[in-house]
Amino acid sequence: MHTKEAKLAAFARLLDTMDALRRHCPWNAAQSMESIRPMTEEEVYELSDAILKEDKAEIAKEIGDLLYHMAFYACIGEEEGAFDIADCLNKVCDKMVFRHPHVFRADGTLVPAGQAPSAKEIADTWELVKAKEKDGNKTVMGGIPDAMPAVLKAMSMQEKARGCGFDWERREDVWDKVREEIGEAEAAAQESGTAHLEEELGDLLFATINAARLYGIDAEKALGGTCSKFRRRFNYLEEKTLRQGHKPSDLSLAELDALWNEAKAKGL
Repeated sequence: MHTKEAKLAAFARLLDTMDALRRHCPWNAAQSMESIRPMTEEEVYELSDAILKEDKAEIAKEIGDLLYHMAFYACIGEEEGAFDIADCLNKVCDKMVFRHPHVFRADGTLVPAGQAPSAKEIADTWELVKAKEKDGNKTVMGGIPDAMPAVLKAMSMQEKARGCGFDWERREDVWDKVREEIGEAEAAAQESGTAHLEEELGDLLFATINAARLYGIDAEKALGGTCSKFRRRFNYLEEKTLRQGHKPSDLSLAELDALWNEAKAKGL
C-alpha cells in the first residue's frame, strides 16, 4: 500500500492531468457539467457492477474513473469562479465531522476510544443529527434525488424514515403489510383502467422492498440476482431451441416451461 505522501502525489497528478486535458484537448474543453453528467451516472453503475462481482482490480479502476469525473466537475466550477476542489473536500470533511460527534469533539480533537455509541444507536439517530446541520436539507426526504432509480429511492426513503424512529417495532409485522398490499393490488386488477392498479402495485413493491430492508437484504442486489438468474435460464431455453432449428416463439408454453425446468434443474 502507498504512503500518505504517495497518495497525495497521485491526487495532485489527477488535478494536473485534468487541467492539462481541459486546456489542450478539444473534447475535454468543450464539456460542461450537463454534458458529462450522463457519463458519471454510467461510471457509478460500472463501479456498482464491479463491487457486486467482487473484482478488486476493476473496483480500483472504476473508483479512479469516478474520481476523474469529480475532478472534472471541480475544474469546471473553478473556471466559473464558483468553487474548486478544495471547497468540495472541505465541505464533505466539515459535514462528516459535524455528523460524527461521537468521533470528533467541537474543537476537532478525537473522542477517546470506547466512548462511542453502538452502530445501531448511530444509525437510529443519523437523520436527526443531519437535520441540525447548517445549510443541510430542509426536510428529511429533501436530499433524495427525483432521478434516482425507484428501487434505490425506496430503500433510501425507508432508511431515512428509520433514522427518525418511523419504522416497524417488529420486523415480522411487515408481512401483514405485504399481504395487505397484495390483496389491494388483486382487487385493483379487477377494475377497468390501470391507474389504480399502477398505484397499488407501486405500494406492493414498496412494501416488499421494506421487508427486504428489515431482514438485512439489499433489495437492489436481490432483484439484480433474480434478473441474472432469469437471463441464464432464458439463454439456455433460447440456445437449445435454436439448436433444434426453432425460435422460442415457435414452441408452445408447455414446451418452453419444460426447457425452463431443465435449466433450473441444471442449477442455472
